[in-house]
Amino acid sequence: MTIQVTAVLVLTLVIYIVGTLAYSVRIVGVKTGRIAIAFAIFNVFALLSRTANTFQAPLLAKTIEKSIEGGNTDGMLHIFRWILLSATLATIIGAMLLPTFMRVFTKAVESFSVYRSVPRLILHGFSKSGIEQFKRSITIPKKDNLSQLKSLRKIPKKIVLLNVITSSISTVGVLASLYAGCLYPEFRTTCSTLSSAINGVATILMFLFIDPYISMMTDDVIKGECTELDFSRCVIFIVCGLIVGTMLAQLLLVPAAMAIASIARVI
Repeated sequence: MTIQVTAVLVLTLVIYIVGTLAYSVRIVGVKTGRIAIAFAIFNVFALLSRTANTFQAPLLAKTIEKSIEGGNTDGMLHIFRWILLSATLATIIGAMLLPTFMRVFTKAVESFSVYRSVPRLILHGFSKSGIEQFKRSITIPKKDNLSQLKSLRKIPKKIVLLNVITSSISTVGVLASLYAGCLYPEFRTTCSTLSSAINGVATILMFLFIDPYISMMTDDVIKGECTELDFSRCVIFIVCGLIVGTMLAQLLLVPAAMAIASIARVI
């Protein structure tokens, strides 16, 4: 496994862990009553994810170019499978880190009113007291929270299903486009540009159905029309949908790559 592929796997872990933790921001915002500040502070983590995403595609494209030049593209499918597996593992890790992250993030949101500066807040996090607070915040998912998955009461099944579909599309989009270009090098530029169209479908589904529903539930909690418990259960199921979506991406990789290659030949 080359250095580029190892770097891509590490970056994939960062991207999907941060993406999973993002779903806890609304819960922390509701609990602290400071939703705007919660999103403002989380943008620091989102910036880390976007930076990792910026380097991921070029590194993977470089690996594909080398494999095409060497006439050895058969092993690329194995590499793509590993990347998708790292996405699944990262989502599971992110889900396991949710309780700890929520505790740490809650303290960060509450401390922001004291420091009133993201850089100063970050510096405090690396201070002796900040490290001690972090150690005290480390926890594992409680059995009571996991037992909530047994009940489907008040769970938006359609939203969870849409989230599975959206997650699978967004996970496989870029990888399928790159793999299609690997299978058909003469169309690889066209194939790579089609990834934005695929991710566009996932983005449309996200902003039309999933994000508005979560925002509506957030407002309902604030107004007292929905309990924090029901809201947390909904987020847990949506995160589980992310995990299933990354697994489904394994099945979609080759069919999606062939479909993209077919479209690239026609247009």
